[in-house]
Amino acid sequence: MQKKPLSRKASPTAFDRLVGYFSPLQGLRRQVAREMLVRAYEGADRKDGWFVKRTGASARADHLADARELRVRARSLVQNVPNITRAVAAVLACRVGQGIVPVWTDPGLAKRWKEWVPLADYDGLLNFYGLEAKIERTRDVDGAVIIRKHIQKMGSVVPLRLQVLEIDYLDEQRSGVLSGGAEIIGGIEYDKRGRRVAYYLFDRHPGDAGNWTMGRSGSSKRVPADEVIHYFNPERPGQQDGITRLAPIIAKVRDLHTYGDSELQRKQLESRMGVLAEMDGASQLPKLPDEQGKEGEPGLVDLGDLAGGAIVGLPPGMSNPTFIEPKPVPGYEAYMKFGWKEVAAGYGCPYELMTGDLTEVNFSSSRVRMNQFRAEVESEQWTITVPRMCEPIAAWWLSACELVTALPVNVEPPDWSTPKWASPNPVQDVVSDMTAIKGGLQSLSETIRRRGYDPEQVREELASDLKWLQSEGILPLLAALWGAKDPLELAAQVGSKEPS
Repeated sequence: MQKKPLSRKASPTAFDRLVGYFSPLQGLRRQVAREMLVRAYEGADRKDGWFVKRTGASARADHLADARELRVRARSLVQNVPNITRAVAAVLACRVGQGIVPVWTDPGLAKRWKEWVPLADYDGLLNFYGLEAKIERTRDVDGAVIIRKHIQKMGSVVPLRLQVLEIDYLDEQRSGVLSGGAEIIGGIEYDKRGRRVAYYLFDRHPGDAGNWTMGRSGSSKRVPADEVIHYFNPERPGQQDGITRLAPIIAKVRDLHTYGDSELQRKQLESRMGVLAEMDGASQLPKLPDEQGKEGEPGLVDLGDLAGGAIVGLPPGMSNPTFIEPKPVPGYEAYMKFGWKEVAAGYGCPYELMTGDLTEVNFSSSRVRMNQFRAEVESEQWTITVPRMCEPIAAWWLSACELVTALPVNVEPPDWSTPKWASPNPVQDVVSDMTAIKGGLQSLSETIRRRGYDPEQVREELASDLKWLQSEGILPLLAALWGAKDPLELAAQVGSKEPS
């Protein structure tokens, strides 16, 4: 069989043939140049019928065309496909966990923040760290989420409340040109310089059942941009809104899910038996009804559904029965495993976390994969989650604090402590951290913070514990057991030193 060329052939034109007739060298040069133009990028060859949808469309055009349909399908997969539900939960647990916690340098602000955390939710259902998890999950599934600022009545600890809204609240049907060069595109108002100045939001979710009080047009309200955090991942320049994280895998998951359902139906059929038998005295056999329910032609007998392993009595007139059992078709497990690995790669979640399948895992392979996954999660934490969600909320919070009390002079925004990672080999990791600290490669505070703890709180607890151990006379015994040379002097130095 002739091998198909990788790229289309550059056929010479009539003029090329004319030039080649009088000057073969010039004709050859023209043909070589034409071949170079055609074969520059084989990936751009359209001979195989691959024509990209909306060639050259902007990020904004792609979003307005497909975002809503992708969002609806992504929600359906999360609601109906267990592996997708598990993948979303696994990524969320690693990125947010028990919360991304601010680390305030001022003790007064730290105390006030701690008092505000249970009051952060406008709906009164979650604390601030629960809102973080809800916001991140919504962004992953929907592609974007709206966080709206509300200032409550004075007298509370901090009057700031956060309302989390699905992106459906944004009136994407509202577009138009305003005076002064401003314009509205997809429910977002831009000034003449292209900066966001307002959002048009519905008071109620457009998908609420029985929501007859709100029409699709003219019912959204203008909300200034400084009262809204439009939280999404701007992957493309000029991107107006976010696309669901499941977009690359929606079609693949749908195919796998459909294939799994079909395989289940086939397995059900395989568990049944079929019977072929010779018919003697067909006129005496019961007759099957026709489509109208009337008595049909003789000679056909319906034995009903034959369960696997059943003993079936044949009616009179049947002889020499042959039982037919469908043969199982191999390859299901291998195909599904390969398919789910592809899905896991597309979503950015380890296959083992998505499916719970650990049959191909050993210590080395799991460590390599989890190190890569950790790098990806930490990259998203520090390039998307912290700067686009946590830091704007902290700025709102500081502004709200000024409404009830004076802030310290030269107040600094907080650092943020991300969730700690479970170690597959904690002893080895502790030894590695201690060696790095002794060698001056990292600080003790940094090490504590990477493990998900507050360094200031750890120092205070250590000092308190050491003082108590010394006062009870336990510290010298423990120090001796640990091999310390001068436990009393060590206890006096550590216990008497005030935490800095």
